[in-house]
Order: sequence, then C-alpha cells, then structure tokens
Amino acid sequence: MRKGQFMRFYRGDDYPKRKSSVRHRFIGLFLCLAFILPGILTGCSGADKTVVILADYGDYGAEIAQTIAEQYPFRKAYSPEEKLAGAYIKSEFEKLGYTVEEQTFSSADQAGSSANYIVTIPGDGLIFQDLQGNYDQKKLQVIVGAHYDTLYGSSDASAIPDYDGIQDNACGIGSLLALAKEIRTNSMGYDVVLIAFGAGSDSYAGANAYSAQMTSEEIASTDVMYCVESIYAGDKLYASAGWSSLAAGQKYEMRRKLYEVYDVVYENQLSYKNGVDLLYNESGISFDIDGNGSADIYREVTTTFSDYVPFDQAGIPIVFFESYDYNYTNITDMKETKNLKLQTNSGMIRRTNEDSLAILAEALPSNQLVTRINNTAFIILMAIAKGAHNSITKEAYAGGATIAPTIHIVATVTPEGEAGSTPAASA
Repeated sequence: MRKGQFMRFYRGDDYPKRKSSVRHRFIGLFLCLAFILPGILTGCSGADKTVVILADYGDYGAEIAQTIAEQYPFRKAYSPEEKLAGAYIKSEFEKLGYTVEEQTFSSADQAGSSANYIVTIPGDGLIFQDLQGNYDQKKLQVIVGAHYDTLYGSSDASAIPDYDGIQDNACGIGSLLALAKEIRTNSMGYDVVLIAFGAGSDSYAGANAYSAQMTSEEIASTDVMYCVESIYAGDKLYASAGWSSLAAGQKYEMRRKLYEVYDVVYENQLSYKNGVDLLYNESGISFDIDGNGSADIYREVTTTFSDYVPFDQAGIPIVFFESYDYNYTNITDMKETKNLKLQTNSGMIRRTNEDSLAILAEALPSNQLVTRINNTAFIILMAIAKGAHNSITKEAYAGGATIAPTIHIVATVTPEGEAGSTPAASA
C-alpha cells in the first residue's frame, strides 16, 4: 500500500466530520471537568477550607504613619507641631470608638508641656489556680506604647529638608493604631492600655510621667509593657527584653514575655507565610551592660533606650520592638541597616536626615512599611491573647478548660535524710 493510500484509509472519507466530532467531545469533557473537579477535590479534603491571611490589616496603620510624617515632620518635644500630631492621634483613637484620656506634663525646666494619649480597654479577667487547686479570677493589665514626637523641630528644617521622622517614630504610632483597630473585635483576658507617649526624645519624658503616677498595685498587676519604635527601615525586626532581666535569678521570669512573642511568630509561621521573622540580639559579647560592676552577656537585650526604660526600672517585664542589625562582633559596628543606598550616616536612620519617606521609599521594598507595621501589631495582639502564664480566660474556664497542676518545692532531702534536692511535696 502506497503512502497516499494509507492516509486515505486512515482518515476515511468522513475525516472532516470525525475531526469536528472529536473536537466537540473534547470541549464537552473539559467543561465537565471544570465543573465537577472542584467538587471532587473538596470532597477529598473532607470540608471546605478557608484560607486565612495573617496580619491582613490593610493600609490603615501605614496611612497613619505617613500622615504623621508628612503633615507634622518637625514634631519636636513640647513644640506646637508635636501638639498638632498629638491631637491628630487622639482624633484617630476616637474615630475607632475609644474614649481617650489626655495626661499633660511639663518639661524638666517647666518651659514647655506635652501630653500622653491613653486608651484603656477593659478585659474579661483571667482565671488562676491557687496552691490548694482552687480557681480564682484576677485582673491583670498589659501596656502597649510608642512615642510620637521627633528629635528635630522646625528650626532644623533648612539643614535636613527631607526629614519627617517616619522611622522614629511615626511607624511605631502606625502600628499602635493598627493594633487599636484590630483589638476591638477580640475578647481579651487582660485589661489593655494603649499609650501614645509625648516627648519621647526628651529622655522618654512621657513614659516617665505615666509610670510615675502608677500605684504599687498597678505596677504589680502589669504583666508586660510592649514598646514599639523604629520598626520600618532597619534590616531586620528585633525584640528585646529589659535590663532588669540581667539581675541574678531574674532572667527567665523577666524574659518570659519576650519568648512568648517568638512563640507567636513560630506558631503562626510568619516567616513562611508573610516573609516576616522576629530575631533577638544574639551577639554574645561579654561586658558590663547595666553598670553594676559585673560582666553580662549581650544577648536578648539592647543598649538602645526608648519609652520602655521607666517600666523596666519599675520591675515590669518589657518587650521592645525595633528594626536593626545586631549581627556584628562588636557593638560599635552595629547599626540599623547594611543597605548600600542608606550609608550616608554609616547605616543609621533614626535621628538622621535619612529618616525620610522620600529617601526610604527609594531604598526599601515598596511594601515594607505596611508589612512591618501590620505584622508587629499582629504579634503583639496574639501575644496578648495568650494571657498570663498559668492562666486561662473566663470563656475557656466556662467551657471546661483546666490548668495543669504546678509542682511547688517546699523541702528537699537526700536519701540519707540530709538537705538535698529531692522534691518532698507538691500542690
């Protein structure tokens, strides 16, 4: 059989008709699969699955930060522009439905005044178990704060024309307001106190004014203070504990809340899902950090001071969020960024002329401001939701949840009956 005959036999006389029929069957099969396959796959999974995007808070916090930076760039402590920025922040709290307390205070020389803007969100209380196994409710609070002023005033404008303080600390206020917006729909065990501090650049005067009026009972009932500053422009997002955790025997108790925020990042897979990781300073340099005459390990703490300092000094555990780069072998080399576009001030951004929306927008990923603000707010929100150590919420208690018994060592003996290390009693 010749080639031409084979092709004619293979196709047959009705080849065009068969070709059209095959095409129609293929299209029909495709449409059938398009409608049926999703149902098959859903059935295989056992249930409909809703994809939850973490820290999906939109542009709200970033817009707050940008507005503060653009409209009030030279909001130096006690200046008219700082007062305008404070009034704007107060109005934003009020738009979210909050009642705002305004705490005014004076500068050390009594020549100027500033204000803290405070929102208190009552919680449901937390349930604890006493030594006898009985359950009891307690009221505890957490404080979240960020300062809204800058180092520079209008008299500095000609020397640093692009400056607006987006890094220090409009971005921190943006995260504070993003948290305020999201926490409204969450039921918390803690009372939550949100504070926009004035005059932070004046040795954290606003934070000092607030902590100074706290009673001993309020200090004792404050489980943690979260402080947010300069989270935008640094290479990495960090969290640190306070210097009070350097005291002998205090490390774990005073850093427990620090470890909790790392747990939030790990449990929610933020590095994988959102591209956001939370680090801690692990340089391990040995020197006398707190000036008490003995060497400390420079790990999980910082030498960057901020509004957390008065609370740390009062014995309240603190968690300080910032963006930085601690990955150096000596402290003098540490800086905010290795970004080659931001080395005019040796990699430092805050309190320099590079603390500018215009400059940073050119040098950083376009989504970094939104991402850092939202994820920091998310981390704090989830850490607050965890509640206090060895406690449960009223809702969980009402649902039948219990607290695992805690072992309490009341005496220790050796096998020979002498002082030793064998647990003798527990509750």
